[in-house]
Amino acid sequence: MKLWQKDTTVHQKIEDFTVGKDRELDLELAKYDIQGSLAHIQMLESIQLLTFDELQALQKVLKKIYQTVEQGQFIIEDGIEDVHSQVELMATRALGDIGKKIHAGRSRNDQVLVDLRLFFRAELQSIVEKAIILFEVLQNLSEQHKEVLMPGYTHLQVAMVSSFGMWFGAYAEALTDDLQLIQGIYKIINQNPLGSAAGYGSSFPLNRKMTTDLLGFDDLCYNSIHAQLGRGKSELNVAFGIAGLAHTISKLAMDVTLFTNQNYGFIAFPDELTTGSSIMPHKKNPDVFELIRGKCNLLMALPQNVMLMTSSLPSGYHRDFQLLKETVFPAIEDLKNVLDIAAFALGQIQINTDILKDKKYKYLYTVEVVNQQVLTGIPFRDAYKAVGQSVQNGTFQFEGIIEHSHEGSLGNLCTAAIRRKLDGILTEFHFKKHIRKIAELVKGE
Repeated sequence: MKLWQKDTTVHQKIEDFTVGKDRELDLELAKYDIQGSLAHIQMLESIQLLTFDELQALQKVLKKIYQTVEQGQFIIEDGIEDVHSQVELMATRALGDIGKKIHAGRSRNDQVLVDLRLFFRAELQSIVEKAIILFEVLQNLSEQHKEVLMPGYTHLQVAMVSSFGMWFGAYAEALTDDLQLIQGIYKIINQNPLGSAAGYGSSFPLNRKMTTDLLGFDDLCYNSIHAQLGRGKSELNVAFGIAGLAHTISKLAMDVTLFTNQNYGFIAFPDELTTGSSIMPHKKNPDVFELIRGKCNLLMALPQNVMLMTSSLPSGYHRDFQLLKETVFPAIEDLKNVLDIAAFALGQIQINTDILKDKKYKYLYTVEVVNQQVLTGIPFRDAYKAVGQSVQNGTFQFEGIIEHSHEGSLGNLCTAAIRRKLDGILTEFHFKKHIRKIAELVKGE
């Protein structure tokens, strides 16, 4: 069954090529397609395109189909082109001509647009929730190890004294930046395209504000062409959010693999979190973090992949958009898996508390000595030169204590402030609103 088919039968080779992986990937959209249809038919009844009895009959059938999706029993049958066709077919089988009425006032174009926005909205919520778990792990580690010193590096050379508290806290705060970006993306996604039809509106007197409210969207995509322009752009925005988080986690994974190296020896993990070698009995490889790094590096290429598929297209719908699902859907799943495993593994990290006892780190303290001299009234450039000379002639010594007090320094990690930053970002997500609205829409009799 095809919603567009008339009397001509499409050649099987053409059918196989054009459908591609759409039937498989559309299973991800099934619940959202039904949510959109439930909102749409309520609106159709409000403008007298359905009677109240027809609405009730359709609601009963669609909610029953929804339950099969929730129970993992929904399938797209052989010969059925996509999820939209399958849902309409099931409604028509159950109700005859009444089932054929659910498509009035919409096109598959705005139908898939609303499905995707509902899907992306839910997936962004899942990503945010998993990122928060990783944030909590990092924040707890930052507080737990704030007194444990470690070397800081620039140019991969020993530079200044750092701490594990500062290192963990840095990545926690980096996640707040990533979630700030995702917050903006969520706001863009959380606008309703339903009712824009094929991109040029409809001659039916649709009540688009009604479907916006029913689906828990914050606002409308008002201009119908603009709504259609959202295909590809929505995927690109989501891709930027994925890439931002992947960038942070990739760098963290690189640090971890470096710091577990025996030449560093800063951190370790329980044996059961590492893998071995087929010929070297001593090996304990950080494969988990190497794979995290690799997956995240691939995820950082996602925006470019989306842009390459869509940048040369004019306005309006094009079948090229179908291919975006094959790229973006697996990327979302990969990111969620990366967030899960990173939080799990880091929760079991083991810290070396005696790193700086090694003599090779003695010059970490040169800046401390320079600053101590400056505090006595010596000009900075003179103090810098004097300490540099002591390094050159081998007489440098540091016998003081580390005293850093400014915001974000060793002695003042501002953990509570970073948490407040996150809390402020989270208040701008309207997850509770859309969860409540969807629950009202799909609830049983």
